[in-house]
Amino acid sequence: MIQIVNLRKRFGNQKVLNGLNLKIENRELVAVIGQSGGGKSVLLKHLIGIVKPDEGKILIEGVDITTVTGKDLDSVREKFGVVFQEGALFDSLTVYENIAFPLREKTRMKKDEVNERVLHALVDVGLSEMGNKYPAEISGGMKRRVALARALITEPKIVLFDEPTTGLDPIISSSIHKLITKTHQKYGFAGLIISHEIPAIFEVADRIAMLYNGTIIETGPAEEFRRSDNPYVRQFVSGALEGPIEIIK
Repeated sequence: MIQIVNLRKRFGNQKVLNGLNLKIENRELVAVIGQSGGGKSVLLKHLIGIVKPDEGKILIEGVDITTVTGKDLDSVREKFGVVFQEGALFDSLTVYENIAFPLREKTRMKKDEVNERVLHALVDVGLSEMGNKYPAEISGGMKRRVALARALITEPKIVLFDEPTTGLDPIISSSIHKLITKTHQKYGFAGLIISHEIPAIFEVADRIAMLYNGTIIETGPAEEFRRSDNPYVRQFVSGALEGPIEIIK
């Protein structure tokens, strides 16, 4: 579904991505972990074509999005749903209207069809009674649920999650992780999650990939990660201060 080949990106003198390679198969959910400021969010921006690489390829179902523009790029973007940090909801729209927004903007779906799909989405994320509320009237955890419903409303083939539990307490974070697992099983999308939630994210993702110094230094199922002999992986997973990883200040 996604193949990233030798991706390189520099901002001024700073190398952010340095020959990154990663594959995500159809229906696979991959978590990318790594230090804050290490390029994870930059990677997501490359995947939806907001940022262009200095070198490398990004193949989405075989289409290299680094070489397309305009309508061709838009057609690839239609395959994506995105759950942004802290939800990124429209404050002036109700929960219902936030979820309906992509259907109204991107499709010619009839009003009754939009209504039916939005109501189903609200049920899927456990917010069936919250459609008339505004973002300011609901909790942080509920906002993430709305954001997930909005990302899934067009039934995308790929969903990107940019730190979906940032700022939430452990109990609410766990509920969001379980919801991601539930919706992934139901819709079967390919997904990439940027996360710092270790070890909780190990229970969500099919595979873990660690980004360090601009490249993926190790990837594999969660259990393999827990037993990794790589000193960088071991230090990051354990949260130890001592080790080969330099702290980014």
